[in-house]
Amino acid sequence: MSLLHYITWNVDPEIFSLGPLTIRWYGLFFALAFVFGQIIMSKMYVAEGRTEGDVDVLTLYMIIGTVIGARLGHTLFYAPDYYLSNPIEILKIWEGGLASHGATIGILLALWLFSRKQKFDYMWVLDRIVVVVALGGAFIRLGNLMNSEIFGHPTDLPWGFIFLRSTEFSQVPRHPTQLYESLAAFLLFVLLYGLWLKKKSELPRGLLFGIFVTVLFSFRFLVEFLKENQEAFEDTMALNMGQLLSIPLILVGIAILIKVIINPKPALPGGRLPDSPAKSK
Repeated sequence: MSLLHYITWNVDPEIFSLGPLTIRWYGLFFALAFVFGQIIMSKMYVAEGRTEGDVDVLTLYMIIGTVIGARLGHTLFYAPDYYLSNPIEILKIWEGGLASHGATIGILLALWLFSRKQKFDYMWVLDRIVVVVALGGAFIRLGNLMNSEIFGHPTDLPWGFIFLRSTEFSQVPRHPTQLYESLAAFLLFVLLYGLWLKKKSELPRGLLFGIFVTVLFSFRFLVEFLKENQEAFEDTMALNMGQLLSIPLILVGIAILIKVIINPKPALPGGRLPDSPAKSK
């Protein structure tokens, strides 16, 4: 098939530069993930008797947990020898290197701290945060597309992308796995948000979180078979690092769903713990 049948991708990852300041598509999509996430989460919290102030605090915890977790995840999972030998490089986030599994761990820890500090039920918080995390994942993968990174194996499918800005793989059409993951995350967002809109008062505790973890990381596990490895050491592995890190999260999600099916428990109204008084509006 002629290369004219494929999609040529040559987008500049930089939107514009103003002196030392450079605005990149990835950074824009990363910021939009939090902006839209806060808007949606505010509507959800207010609808369930909480305040927008709760969401402001939650967003701060989320930003810190996401950035630190994603950066440490990349340094420890994908290049520990280099970063442990050059620890100052860990701080250079602007040079790239964020891992979604690390972000997941960072978010879980940050929200646990948030729940303890603000007297929320931890699972109630998780059930609602995964709605906007799914949307955020869709934005982040679009950022990866703009960076011409994390793409797939060669393909002869008509929607294969030729990533001209890739110095190593610029001439061969490849699976646009960034788009596959972005679409999957967006559809997961639609499913979770739809369930919350229709049945928020009836959803058993842990259902949304269980669905999110199981579906998202099962898809991540499968799509890795279509993707180029991110680091050379993965070439000798039967399963790459992304797949190995996905397996325990899939098992956690399945265990939670089984628990929900066997012994469903109603969510605490407004996520308030028994000894947590209602906040005045």
